[in-house]
Amino acid sequence: MAKRLNHWLADWAPALPVLVVAFGLLIAPVIALLVESFRANEGGFTLAHWLDVLGGRSGQRAILTSLGVSAVCATISLLVGAPLAWLISRMTTLPRATWLAVLNLAANFGGIGLAFAFIATMGTYGMVTLALQSLNLPLAMPAPNSFTGLVIAFEYTNIPLFVLLSLPAMGILRNEWWEAAQTAAATGWQFWRMVGIPVLTPFLAAGWLLIFTWTMGLYGLPFALGAGSPASPIRLITTEIGDVLQASFTGPQRAAVFGVILLLLASISLFTYRSLLRRALQWF
Repeated sequence: MAKRLNHWLADWAPALPVLVVAFGLLIAPVIALLVESFRANEGGFTLAHWLDVLGGRSGQRAILTSLGVSAVCATISLLVGAPLAWLISRMTTLPRATWLAVLNLAANFGGIGLAFAFIATMGTYGMVTLALQSLNLPLAMPAPNSFTGLVIAFEYTNIPLFVLLSLPAMGILRNEWWEAAQTAAATGWQFWRMVGIPVLTPFLAAGWLLIFTWTMGLYGLPFALGAGSPASPIRLITTEIGDVLQASFTGPQRAAVFGVILLLLASISLFTYRSLLRRALQWF
């Protein structure tokens, strides 16, 4: 028994510092969050906080709105980002490097700075809004804290991020496959319908899930756009967590419930993501 224990320690000793850090930064906070979501104010445990969030109108609206905004953003990113990623993957070295630099810059620009840029561009007194008004065009810009406003603001970083995530997958489609399809007298539509789209679908679906999860966890940008205000017409899971933690008359249990819900949704998305990639890579 002692020999087996020594052998086990020798195998795992190099990884122990990483495991300790992972436990302290990942596992322990998750356990604490779960316990807090069931903790009663008077002591003991209760389901009242879960019933309050899942049964209350504000909690249901926050969850459904977060799911809706994330799904719409991920779908737009897919429809716009997939063709753009394909075009960039077929560019020569210099244009491709230029586009990658622009996409990296856009993908890493978010939070308060992006909110200010959105308001300065499309806000009530933004330059685009004032330009349309001066031309007497009957176009009204969406409010920053509306569903449409949040989607537009999110897409500034989501589309470049989707392109960067999808670029490696575009290299899987080999030129030899297209040449073989042409030799067999296949049209471009037949090639994409029978070869290109089936091969790329798992990778694109995995990118969709990553954008979906990423969007659901954003807080700084929607908060700066006014979605965190109690008077806002739209509520999100992240802004609900922030409101609860800032309020002095409510305990942290409600925020813990929203945190666990967010954690569960993210875990499901990431598990599905790994399954999709495993299925896609089995052919290569």
